[in-house]
Amino acid sequence: MKKLIVKIALFSFFVTALVACKDGNKETATTSEKEVKVATLAASDYNVNVEKSIISWIGSKPTGSHNGTIKIASGTLMATETAIEAGKFSIDMNSIADLDLDGDMKVNLEAHLKGTVEGKEGDFFNVNEFPFANFEITSVTGEGSKLTVSGNLTIKDKTHNIEFPAVISYEGNDMHLKSEAFSIDRTKWGVNYGSKTIFGDLGDKFINDEIELVVELHASKS
Repeated sequence: MKKLIVKIALFSFFVTALVACKDGNKETATTSEKEVKVATLAASDYNVNVEKSIISWIGSKPTGSHNGTIKIASGTLMATETAIEAGKFSIDMNSIADLDLDGDMKVNLEAHLKGTVEGKEGDFFNVNEFPFANFEITSVTGEGSKLTVSGNLTIKDKTHNIEFPAVISYEGNDMHLKSEAFSIDRTKWGVNYGSKTIFGDLGDKFINDEIELVVELHASKS
């Protein structure tokens, strides 16, 4: 019986380790700000459709998770018929929405994330002071429809370069780009609330530093 318990414990340990490694691999490489990529004269402008484009997010803690969306405020991608050469888009931080709660719980969480609760403005994104986040492309690599997009992400006036895998497709004058799920470490942008990395005395009352994101852009040639 004791041997069986040991084997089960070891199996659980390895499963947990594998899951942790898998989740850890989603975190994007984050480096210092890089030079923004400039398009050639051959590239065409594709204006981002803000009604269709969206960023999906998941935030988690030991007791569960929340998921939601953030809207794109504006954006332009510069591309030839075969490749994105440059681009940027702006993120409307006032549009942060939670999708898994209802009523007062939904309203309260969204207000806390936005920083519209008096005395808690700086806990997360402080949208009154920083209403927009921005992303500017620094490189696009890969062949065919599978790409790696790198760019400078600015949140709360802090800028770091990130990269994420994405798939792109064209249909007539329309372009569709969707990233795979990837994670950023929010504390690199000064979003520190509930972080056990920043605050060492939280016990199990912490919120994970990693926010999982999926970026989806729809754009049309101007």
